[in-house]
Amino acid sequence: MPIFTEPEGATPLDPDEIEGLIYSHIETRDELNALENANVADCLVWLSSQPTLSSEEILSLDFARALHEKMFSRVWGWAGDFRTTEKNIGCAPNQIRVNLHNLFEDIKCWIEFEHYGLLELSARIHHQLVKIHPFPNGNGRHSRIFTNCLREKGLGLEPVIWATGNIDRQNEERREYIDSLRQADRNNYQPLISYLVGRGN
Repeated sequence: MPIFTEPEGATPLDPDEIEGLIYSHIETRDELNALENANVADCLVWLSSQPTLSSEEILSLDFARALHEKMFSRVWGWAGDFRTTEKNIGCAPNQIRVNLHNLFEDIKCWIEFEHYGLLELSARIHHQLVKIHPFPNGNGRHSRIFTNCLREKGLGLEPVIWATGNIDRQNEERREYIDSLRQADRNNYQPLISYLVGRGN
């Protein structure tokens, strides 16, 4: 089985999770990235073809899982399944469902009562999804697409620009992004908001 070198801030896969790789010929991170990126691109096409979704529909366990499955089902056998292993980030596996449910209920209140400005709202949704880390892999990409889906289809807003380059590869932009998420772990969202403003949001 291949061993992949993960960029900073990425969650290493357990051997059992690597066994879920559908293509046995993949040996490098670049090969894996190419397959995942193609699958994610098709998911974005699928999303664009969907009728308008309500915030209520998007903010659900079923949609969160369906989105992850659409993003990665041609690469990973466990796409759309909540993780069952402990990671260096995220809640305990047996707390994923309840924590996601509680987050989605919180988000509904944040929206209804305009608790945060729109950019801070997006930053908090993205960070909180990453913090829960519901899936074995792809949580950053899933949370970014999920957040933009809620903005565009649920709220009628423009999508957030998350990066000017490839945020999934090791570079200075990724380091700034990861550092801002770590500050958000300490309940300091200003670095993440500033990062997003710096991308033109």
